Amino acid sequence: MIRTTARRGPAGGQPVGSLDPSEENPWHTLAACRRDEAGLFFAPSKEPTAARLAREEHAKQVCAGCPVLLACREHALAQPEPYGVWGGLTAAERRVVLARRRRRVAEPTLLPVPRERGRIAG
Repeated sequence: MIRTTARRGPAGGQPVGSLDPSEENPWHTLAACRRDEAGLFFAPSKEPTAARLAREEHAKQVCAGCPVLLACREHALAQPEPYGVWGGLTAAERRVVLARRRRRVAEPTLLPVPRERGRIAG
C-alpha cells in the first residue's frame, strides 16, 4: 500500500508513471491502492480477528486488480515491510514467501554424480 502524490495524465485522470524506479514517476504512482484509505491496508490497534480477516480480504481484492501488483509485492519482500497488505499479501504471508526463498537458496542443488567407468569400488 503506497501513499504518494502523482501527476495525473491528460486522458481520463489516469496517473502517469513507469515501472522503472529510476524514472521520475516510479511504479507506485500506478498503484490501485492510491485511491483507497490506508486503514484498509493496515490494521488498527486491537482489531478483532474477524474484522481483520474481512479487511485483509477487501484489501487483497483491491490488489488483485492492480497493474503494479508484482512490483509492489517485490518491494514489500525486499524491504521487508513488516505490516499491512502489500502486493496482495499480508505480513504473515510475506514471511512465508521469504522463508521459502531462503530455503530455496540454502538448499544444495542436486546434480547427478558422474560415474567412473571401468573402476570397481572397494
